[in-house]
Amino acid sequence: MLLRFLSGLGIYVNKTDLFFWGESVMSESTENELNAYLSDEELRQALELLFFAYRDFTGEPDAILAGDGFGRAHHRVIYFVKRNPGITVNRLLGILKITKQSLSRVLGQLVREGYINQETDAGDRRRRILALTDKGDALEGRLTDCQSARIGRAYKAAGAEAVQGFKAVLTQIINADDRARFTGGGPHTD
Repeated sequence: MLLRFLSGLGIYVNKTDLFFWGESVMSESTENELNAYLSDEELRQALELLFFAYRDFTGEPDAILAGDGFGRAHHRVIYFVKRNPGITVNRLLGILKITKQSLSRVLGQLVREGYINQETDAGDRRRRILALTDKGDALEGRLTDCQSARIGRAYKAAGAEAVQGFKAVLTQIINADDRARFTGGGPHTD
């Protein structure tokens, strides 16, 4: 079960050596401790924690977005346009992994209502460059502030070691071929 679970997450697993993060071989006692967290019950508890955390993490922003007639897709677009100044529509599609039609609907509304500017790239007229307007920047700030406050409270309560473990687990949940998109602070890669 351990091998199947970790392989499903895209984590390299060898039956004789278990590598986590690709940095060090786990001792037998460490592997036994990890196995205790891989029981069906422990994994179900993790699923429930993710469900409830996501529900509460998105609850306040959902209410803010609803006031403007927006949803979570609008939030994701606004967030990643903010994090990647001058992002092209194609790069945004790659990050969000949604269809052009879905992005077109959401992006069109955000442009029409003055949250995002969309300009043609002077170097390649086929490309469209996106940037938040002042109105979009203000909305992004309100959304990010409430989510940052929630995460900040959780980080403070859990402690530095737990924060590192949390980031490690979330990184491993991301599909292996997409992990490079998370840069830890800089613009996201293609």
